[in-house]
Amino acid sequence: MTTAGGGVPHVNYDQAMANTEPGGETSNFDIQSVSRVGQILSLFGPRTVELTAADIAERVGLNRTTAYRYAMSMVTAGILERGTRKGAFTLGGLLLQLGIHALHRKRVVDIAPGYLDELARTSGATAVLSLWGIDTPVVALVQEDPARTVHVTVRPGTQLDLSASQTRVFLAHLTDHLTVERMMETLPAPQRAELEAAIYTARRTGYYVSKLPDGIYGAAAPVFDEHGICATVALLGSELGVDLSSGSPLLSALTSTAAALGAELAGREGAPNAQLRRAAE
Repeated sequence: MTTAGGGVPHVNYDQAMANTEPGGETSNFDIQSVSRVGQILSLFGPRTVELTAADIAERVGLNRTTAYRYAMSMVTAGILERGTRKGAFTLGGLLLQLGIHALHRKRVVDIAPGYLDELARTSGATAVLSLWGIDTPVVALVQEDPARTVHVTVRPGTQLDLSASQTRVFLAHLTDHLTVERMMETLPAPQRAELEAAIYTARRTGYYVSKLPDGIYGAAAPVFDEHGICATVALLGSELGVDLSSGSPLLSALTSTAAALGAELAGREGAPNAQLRRAAE
């Protein structure tokens, strides 16, 4: 471990082997440092673009001096950079570079826009593609219906909570059951029972509809590749005058789009990708 300008200790990768305990395991201090960096990064989101050392200290449970030293060390590494407000930090260029690289490794992101465009136009709602993040879905793509002047929408990068239809569809099909159990274990019994019922419904029907505040609905369906669920396609809109019953045109369009996208990912014949992608172009 080394220090830079009195900052928080950070890993010197040339000495990585020297920072292991017997048996080749990383020292507890190294593990804690990495964990703290992860905790700090997880504080950022679409509505939290800048944080001060005081913010970090309060939310992570550090003293302010230690939080500042972590932040400055992360600035040196390119993980964070100085924000627009005095004493604030924001996500750095290294994360932007890695995020773009990671996103484009997901082939579904490259081929989904044509499907979302067609779905938004035919449904009159906002079409959304989400990917699984660390422990929640993250909105990757959003396509609004261009014929409408008022939209129900969501920002790319938004982390979805347990009430979202896309979260429930993911939980219905994730093969990592420990993740599902971990997300449920802290819930009160009534909420856990409601979520378990929702997961069962999503698994049985192939989609899930959430009724949100202010007369808004969210409906989602799974997209599968050769490894299992890789994304969800969703629609967001106003419930007013919308048929959300089983087999309705809107839900049929949603599930058909998710199935067609999955078919293209799997390279199955009959996927209507050519027409959809030409329409988008």
